[in-house]
Amino acid sequence: MSADPLHRAGTPQRKPTSPPPSAIEVRRSTRRRRTVSAYREGDRTVVLIPARMSQAEEQRWVSVMLDKLAAQESKRVLGDAELTERAERLSAQYFDGRARPASVRWVTNQNTRWGSCTPAEGSIRLSHRLQGMPEYVIDYVLVHELAHLLVPGHGPRFWRLLEAYPRTERARGYLEGVVAADRLPHVPGARGE
Repeated sequence: MSADPLHRAGTPQRKPTSPPPSAIEVRRSTRRRRTVSAYREGDRTVVLIPARMSQAEEQRWVSVMLDKLAAQESKRVLGDAELTERAERLSAQYFDGRARPASVRWVTNQNTRWGSCTPAEGSIRLSHRLQGMPEYVIDYVLVHELAHLLVPGHGPRFWRLLEAYPRTERARGYLEGVVAADRLPHVPGARGE
């Protein structure tokens, strides 16, 4: 494979941009007095707040709730069977079900790649290092590898397929941040060590 950042974790590159990340819908309620909650609804995040909140409070709470949702999502670890189901759902959603993996599984021997695909066998492997990352990141890696079942290389046709996933740039940025953080020098005596 080429020096694609998904496959070469140490070699970030920029590729064509994708549509903007998912929408955030704020719903105000006169019945809510103090509580704020949030949940995912497809590609949209819904944040429920009291009607009396100011715009500044709304913005602060949206940010807090997005962080909380990301933390909750990062704690979920999918098994191989769930990973396969997720890949099938993503294929149906973004590729009209044309990408049909024979197997999808976690592996522990990929330390310089986030994922890999063998189109001839229909096998997709994701690095165990993705476990605990936000779901949209795992979904991006799955969509990337599913696209390889349809287009083996990283040419323009491949990147056009990937544009269907609305969180491509966000997920790529997240993975690039992980790579950059791994390169930072260790700070002796930092809190929590």
